[in-house]
Amino acid sequence: MDMQLAGKRVLVTGGSKGIGLACAEAFAREGCDVVLTARDAAALSAAADKVRALAQVRVETLAADLSRVEERERLHAAFPDIDVLVNNAGAIPSGRLQDISIQRWQEAWSLKVFGYIHLCQLYLPAMEARKAGAVVNIIGMAGRSPKAGYICGGAGNASLIAFTQALGAATQANGVKVVGINPAVTKTDRMITQARVNAKLKFGDEERWAETITGLPFNRPIESAEIADLAVFLASPRGVYVNGTVVDVDGGGMWRG
Repeated sequence: MDMQLAGKRVLVTGGSKGIGLACAEAFAREGCDVVLTARDAAALSAAADKVRALAQVRVETLAADLSRVEERERLHAAFPDIDVLVNNAGAIPSGRLQDISIQRWQEAWSLKVFGYIHLCQLYLPAMEARKAGAVVNIIGMAGRSPKAGYICGGAGNASLIAFTQALGAATQANGVKVVGINPAVTKTDRMITQARVNAKLKFGDEERWAETITGLPFNRPIESAEIADLAVFLASPRGVYVNGTVVDVDGGGMWRG
């Protein structure tokens, strides 16, 4: 199916690995030029090479710490003309309220929560001016089903769900859609990192992390490519009426006993 995205320019934050890299690959296959940003320049370069190997599209990178206001502004100054913004950068730690210092809360939210909000502030005016564009926020199921063991992430994700819904309701008047995706457990390096924290809390031994990733729908975690394929559809003209919506991708797990 042609998603009618060929020639569009897509910015993916946190694009060096995991869901971000999978999104870059999926958009590239649709003929989109891609801009990748993350903190690690070497990892970005390797990711860009992977994307170029898939499709004859332009792939550009910018190493930046998007937890910082001035770095987000530097990114916007370097690449002001974007058709699709995929907000994906974020690494909110696992832990209970007493496990995470207020400084760590602020650091985590500076990247994922305020980072998403600020990049929307930077990129939406041009999209609305030309009456075209899309924002896809990769959020997370913890915002729908918060747990005390991931309280920082659950609270942050819940705020981004509300932000996405409210913003999409407003921007459609100017031809721009804003949507979100809530992945559940997805097979990435971050999955293992969080599983180690959960194992430490549950068993007192982080090496038992695999025991915390059981009982999943379809007996497996989500593949990053599955989230990426959905992001492409949601950003495309074919998915235009899905707007102001945050799609839960959890295999129905939220409704299981």
